[in-house]
Amino acid sequence: MYMNILVPVSFEAERDAEQAIGVARILAGKGARITLLHVVEHVPSYAISYLSQEFIDEASRAVQAELEQMAETIENARAVVIEGHSGRSILDWADKNGVDCIVLASHRPGLQDYFLGSTAAQVVRHAGCSVHVLR
Repeated sequence: MYMNILVPVSFEAERDAEQAIGVARILAGKGARITLLHVVEHVPSYAISYLSQEFIDEASRAVQAELEQMAETIENARAVVIEGHSGRSILDWADKNGVDCIVLASHRPGLQDYFLGSTAAQVVRHAGCSVHVLR
């Protein structure tokens, strides 16, 4: 069983966070910590001028509130929102926080994923711990 599980949460429709949380609960040892993590991608510089700081701050608060609500249903869980590139940020956070298992939902890969690489593929290739990918 794992003692420090990271569940990256994406709010995209094709990603099933509840399924990933369910698997994390199954894999968790007694007293394990489960962290729900959402990575807010950087807004490109050409688009940032079209968004008010109020909008960006409100969106961040809404994501944090949603994650906290999800974490309340899980024993010994916490919600964390960070900013950065999804794949790299998940890997960096897991490494810095001693994560021993990452459970993440993935979508069916399309042609773009073979050229650009999906977040799940990047995490699987570069994680220093176990990774469970759910489809």
